[in-house]
Amino acid sequence: MIYLFLAQGFEEIEALTPVDILRRGGVEVVTVGVGGKNITGSHHITVQADITDAELKSLDGMEGVVLPGGMPGTRNLEKSKTVINAVSYCFNRNLLVSAICAAPSILGHMGILKGKKATAYPGFERDLFDATLDSEYVSCDGNIITARGMGVATEFALALLAFLKGQQKADEVRASIQCP
Repeated sequence: MIYLFLAQGFEEIEALTPVDILRRGGVEVVTVGVGGKNITGSHHITVQADITDAELKSLDGMEGVVLPGGMPGTRNLEKSKTVINAVSYCFNRNLLVSAICAAPSILGHMGILKGKKATAYPGFERDLFDATLDSEYVSCDGNIITARGMGVATEFALALLAFLKGQQKADEVRASIQCP
């Protein structure tokens, strides 16, 4: 199961594209609302999360975490102990840890990008600290996948799917959604 966290001010496309692509690929994704079920994105679109952070009682069975960017969504994610615990849980078990746009800064602040290749929205590179900055729009280094922003949300989601279900499944989904 993949947990995708939503906090007030999240970037809608960066959150919903991975949910859609992963579910199309047969991955169980649970959206987790930080502070409530109805979370409003940075462009005033309200999404109803599957569960709240208060309802997330156990991380057992978790296969990965996805952190969408957006402002102030990224800052709100980083303030959540539940989010930080989930990221730590995944990192310590070599499970998927992924973030897009400003959200890779959370991984940098946690110190888990040390020696890893990573990317982020321009201006947030300084928050990646000891990472090796990658010039790619989507950066994959082992179990860490980062991306620059909303414009590459589909490529980011397909990279997540390839990590979880293999490149063949990602290619099948790419073809089914008519993505070049």
